[in-house]
Amino acid sequence: MSTTSGASAPGNGGPVLEVEDLSVSFYVDGDWYPATVDVSYTVNRGEVLAIVGESGSGKTQSSMALVGLLPSNGRATGSAKLHGNELIGLTGAPLRRIRGKEIAVIFQEPMTAMNPVYTIGFQITETLRSHFIMSPKEAKARAIELLTMVEIPEPERRFNAFPHQLSGGQRQRAMIAQALACEPGLLIADEPTTALDVTVQAEILKLMRDLRERINAGIVLITHDMGVVADMADRIVVMQQGRIVETGTADEIFHRPQHPYTQQLLAAVPHFGSVVAQAAADAGTEQYQVTQPEPTPTAATEAVDRTGAEELVLVAENLVLEYPKRGNQPVFRAVDDVSFTLRQGEVMGLVGESGSGKTTIGRAVVGLLPVAGGRLEVAGFDMRGAKAKDLRPLRDKVGIVFQDPGSSLNPRFPVGESIGEPLYLHQKLRGKQLQKRVEELLDSVQLQREFRNRYPHELSGGQRQRVGIARALALQPRLLVADEPTSALDVSVQAKVLDLFQELQREHGFACLFISHDLGVVEILAERIAVMHFGKIVELGPTEQVVAAPRNDYTRRLVSAVPVPDPDEQRRRRAERDRLIQQSGVS
Repeated sequence: MSTTSGASAPGNGGPVLEVEDLSVSFYVDGDWYPATVDVSYTVNRGEVLAIVGESGSGKTQSSMALVGLLPSNGRATGSAKLHGNELIGLTGAPLRRIRGKEIAVIFQEPMTAMNPVYTIGFQITETLRSHFIMSPKEAKARAIELLTMVEIPEPERRFNAFPHQLSGGQRQRAMIAQALACEPGLLIADEPTTALDVTVQAEILKLMRDLRERINAGIVLITHDMGVVADMADRIVVMQQGRIVETGTADEIFHRPQHPYTQQLLAAVPHFGSVVAQAAADAGTEQYQVTQPEPTPTAATEAVDRTGAEELVLVAENLVLEYPKRGNQPVFRAVDDVSFTLRQGEVMGLVGESGSGKTTIGRAVVGLLPVAGGRLEVAGFDMRGAKAKDLRPLRDKVGIVFQDPGSSLNPRFPVGESIGEPLYLHQKLRGKQLQKRVEELLDSVQLQREFRNRYPHELSGGQRQRVGIARALALQPRLLVADEPTSALDVSVQAKVLDLFQELQREHGFACLFISHDLGVVEILAERIAVMHFGKIVELGPTEQVVAAPRNDYTRRLVSAVPVPDPDEQRRRRAERDRLIQQSGVS
């Protein structure tokens, strides 16, 4: 591939990193347990090498060993040479001279990686002045230049902001600015877009591509998102259980995978647009055709159209939701004039970027946020003006599955007790009767019955999410609110949870409001999709129409930003998104 010149490190276009027989192990209870075994690869200047695999495959630990960031009970053996200089075993001042200047890391979660008590400007200038002789004024000017380069709005003002005062996308940009402050020859990006909206993710990936070409750095991209890999990678390393099982170019891995695990991993990835395309093929048409050329129908008119045999479980008309005044912060209107309905047995996707108001609606539906205006009726209950005691009968009719089951389950309760708690409180089940029902629920989510005696920390992320689903379905609710239930899961675990979810929905027939920023997942599950932007629904329609023929400009940009696991198609989608952005003048 072509790269720009001007890189200061030796061997322009040659290896910047050479890893050979790298092994990482951890000392636990008197024994060394391997995390990675005999990992070998090279990274060239101007090249993106993606390391992919599920959680626990060793992809992060093998990379953290390069910069001496293993825990105190970890050790690394083998060789890793940066520009010919050995990294393994390097400590103290020699390692500090390399960190930040020669090799930099973009961590998965900037909120925990950045120091919360210092401004982002201070943290960037600290990096600069640690490696270069610069005055505070020169360092500040360079920091503002970096913040401008990563397209943070109002960089002079954001220079003095603390991490918690920035959005997730802005924090990630600030971390990238810090990582690139010294223009390192090697950049390690560890799940740099996992928690970001697809539009912000597309912008971050575009930024990384631009910077790769500008400074000719080698990039190690660690991720389980195969759409991101298709968008970025030149070469791919596939890891399973601490070992490399396959390597190749992006074209080879995506189009001609050899190892069964690689084939399984790719088969589990939702390919956005494929469900609608297959439905169109089955129907004998090339693509979904918009039969009504009128403007996007308003949700308000749609809400009153659904009558007759379709029993409505949820009705929102001109709904207004607000967060109250706090200190100097005025009242914030998070949802404004939103209308939609949900019928029994239907799954509707509610999508949009962070801050669009989708989770706020979910909170109001389960009674965690009061209704400020309009109408919200849930399972026959009028939510406007309802007090906590009024909502008690609603609790056994509405369930909720949270984004992070680890924090939503009580860490002191065995999972059987967490699942049984709603049955204990609402249906007064006790003893063997309660135990039998808990076991039936564990069976329904395909978990072994003995799991009832385990604690949440003893389960994997996918297993915890299954427990969360079992708990939500314990009272056989008429409506389930699922708030980003698969966003933190590996693709193969996500695929299993989605299959389970579809099976349970068909079996129990509950209505579901599925809240997500992952349009690939929503396409699989939902019959209709509502797209939210700045607190309003901008488009509402059948899934096939929203995916294949979106009518609203914002929806078109949102759809074009979804990465797909195919390098050729992803290049076309990227070009289409750039065209839409240029046409609208909005990023």
